[in-house]
Amino acid sequence: MDLLEHFNNQQPKNSNFISRKYYLPQNANINLYGVRGAGKTSLVLDYIEEEEIEVESTLYIDIDSPHFMFNSLNIIDLQKYIEQNSIKVLILDHYEENTLPYFPNVEKLIVISRVKLNDTHLKAVGLFPLDYEEFLAFETSHTQRGFNHFLRSGTLPALAGGHKNSFQIMKTFFQSSFSSNEQKLLLVLSQHNTKHLSTHQIYTIAKDNFKVSKDWLYKTIKEFTNEGLIYFIDDKYQKSGKKMLLFDFAFAKFLTIGQPFIIQFDTMIALTLIKHHIKIETLGIHGYLTPKMELIIPAPFESEDSLWVKSQNKFALYKKHGITSVTIVTVANSYEYNIEKLHFEAMPFDEWSILHNE
Repeated sequence: MDLLEHFNNQQPKNSNFISRKYYLPQNANINLYGVRGAGKTSLVLDYIEEEEIEVESTLYIDIDSPHFMFNSLNIIDLQKYIEQNSIKVLILDHYEENTLPYFPNVEKLIVISRVKLNDTHLKAVGLFPLDYEEFLAFETSHTQRGFNHFLRSGTLPALAGGHKNSFQIMKTFFQSSFSSNEQKLLLVLSQHNTKHLSTHQIYTIAKDNFKVSKDWLYKTIKEFTNEGLIYFIDDKYQKSGKKMLLFDFAFAKFLTIGQPFIIQFDTMIALTLIKHHIKIETLGIHGYLTPKMELIIPAPFESEDSLWVKSQNKFALYKKHGITSVTIVTVANSYEYNIEKLHFEAMPFDEWSILHNE
């Protein structure tokens, strides 16, 4: 009981929360899940404040707290505490599957986890890191400066808003959010971001860099994938391996030396589509393909003349795969043209990303 009393007296608060494009349902118990660093806790604390729920009737428990290192959360004691103290809202943060044998009976339950829980009594709400439009809400500058800052800072809420010590924030996130072996694996993955890889190939590369068991690596890659730390994208053109992407382009750059800009821009485009729930495949090195057979090509600085020549050379490939339209995503260029009946349109990332919003 003393531990529960401690949590009840130490309710966290947001210091400077910027609204997100996510809304938590009012009349349901919730499982808010998503990759570490996405801002899940802040979203829930803002929800509590917006709904004007009394602090005295809210119990926030951080299961990742060091206080649980030598103690466990007992479901019977928890239920008794809820009833004796008239707790209406229970928040379980950093929850992992089967931490409790069952959830206590409470008026409102919010469970925060990295992966979606297997519980049909909870309304599942997935949270991604910031998309470009959300990032701009953190900015007070002109859109073009916003894009440059987005490029440098990435999608983690902790990095948005013009922090001057972004390197230190990224370093702290890396060191505090991942175990030693996870850090080493992330370094390997970042060096091969956007490459076609199988889990076996990742294991082969990893064991040349640090001591790692095959079982641990396969298990961790599966966990990273389920959490959304990495994505494997099917390729319609190249069947060997899948294109592997890290969840944040700036984080991947932070972990590497001399990463080409095109890799960062390529990842930025793919993650935008994923966050907007658009299922994609790759067409080899030629771009990303949507279910509507729209081909999206990352070409940050490509001119119209240059793209037109390349489009002519690849036109037979586009026809073979049934491409219905081609969108060229650039940094600042806009143009459009047709080859036979196929329409090509180039637009800047800041315009394209908002058009692809859900």
